Amino acid sequence: MIASVVSRRRIGSQLELAEALAKAGCAVTQATISRDIRELRLEKQSDALGRPRYVAPGRGPRRDPRASLNGVLRQFGVSATAAQNIVVVHSELGSAPAIARALDRLEHPKIVGTLAGDDTCLVITSAAAEARRVARELAAAIG
Repeated sequence: MIASVVSRRRIGSQLELAEALAKAGCAVTQATISRDIRELRLEKQSDALGRPRYVAPGRGPRRDPRASLNGVLRQFGVSATAAQNIVVVHSELGSAPAIARALDRLEHPKIVGTLAGDDTCLVITSAAAEARRVARELAAAIG
């Protein structure tokens, strides 16, 4: 969730990160944030206006998008249900954007696009049969 937050908005301090996570329903301590920043190897850089900002490291091997999706679904996913050509993915509060991002990075051939709220991600497919297949696939990853 931290990686998703820092990729979507300018977060320049641990306090700002804690506040952003709290708004997303995830209360954490400063010690936890500090450890997670180290584990994620976030770097502090300056944005175009010279303000500090945490960013993910740009080098190194990229994680397999399928592994990323499965990890976020196992950790935060609640259910996946097909409704016509849409799959409704329910998740823990604040985690739907991370699920949508993981799905977008996957570039799944049956998925046209995603739309995320706080705890619900809509996955759009081109046909009802494809939505049912995608829903089964996502539900299996949720466990």
